[in-house]
Amino acid sequence: MSTASVGVRVAFLGLGHMGLPMARNLVAAGYEVHGFDLVPSAVEAAEAAGIPVAESGADAVATADVVITMFPAGRHVLDAYRTELLAAARADTLFIESSTIAVDEARAAHALALAAGHRNIDAPVSGGVVGAENGTLAFMVGGSDEDFAAALPLLEVMGRRIVHCGGPGLGQAAKVCNNMVLAVSQIAVAEAFVLGERLGLEHQALFDVVSQASGQCWSISTNCPVPGPVPTSPANRDYQPGFAGALMAKDLGLALQAIEQTSTDARMGRLAQELYAAFAAGEGAARDFSGIITDIRDGSIGR
Repeated sequence: MSTASVGVRVAFLGLGHMGLPMARNLVAAGYEVHGFDLVPSAVEAAEAAGIPVAESGADAVATADVVITMFPAGRHVLDAYRTELLAAARADTLFIESSTIAVDEARAAHALALAAGHRNIDAPVSGGVVGAENGTLAFMVGGSDEDFAAALPLLEVMGRRIVHCGGPGLGQAAKVCNNMVLAVSQIAVAEAFVLGERLGLEHQALFDVVSQASGQCWSISTNCPVPGPVPTSPANRDYQPGFAGALMAKDLGLALQAIEQTSTDARMGRLAQELYAAFAAGEGAARDFSGIITDIRDGSIGR
């Protein structure tokens, strides 16, 4: 148990596939964690894990030193901040916003928190459910130096790589750029495997070349989209997420919003958003985002 965790009470709001293992890791490190979630099954899972769950978000944050939110979208964050969380929290509470939301939404949340007498950082994550379970997430943080330093002991429990990207909203800016790269590379890897199949290449042979050559990337070395070469990849679990296609489509929607707001010529990003939107409109919504290879293989994307 770290001395930094002694006596620190954390309210963790959003106990889904990512939030619950993150909260469990904080408990294991000695933090006093109280949770809240609107979904009954998430509440049951948290209670089964030994995490007390409050009756409301306001109750969860009322005596907290730190509030961590992991919500589906920016509107949920802003609504919760405006309607109950900021008013219920004690003065100078540190709010760590770990949802993936738009940059302007993160800055709006930051402004609301400061106006209510609190501190706030945006700290979206990368690494998926496995990273959340193993405490190996990457955190991209936007906020002041002082607030980053205050949050760092908690982030180091939940993650392995923590980068202070700059002021408010810049953690989300880094996240949207990272996930645009990830989406483009996952599509490219999927297309390469389909092309290899049609040229007569065995999956393992192509993996052995690309994973050790200039095409090497996370999308092949960790998230290889075909069964076999990487036993832990979702392809070997019938594309159970992982990181679901619906979430990638949502993140690319945020990327498209940023592209348009900044008048950036990002044609690959736009195409990736289009392809993942089509993928998520069907069975891909609940499948791992690497499962887009199935739609590429049968040519169903864009029909």
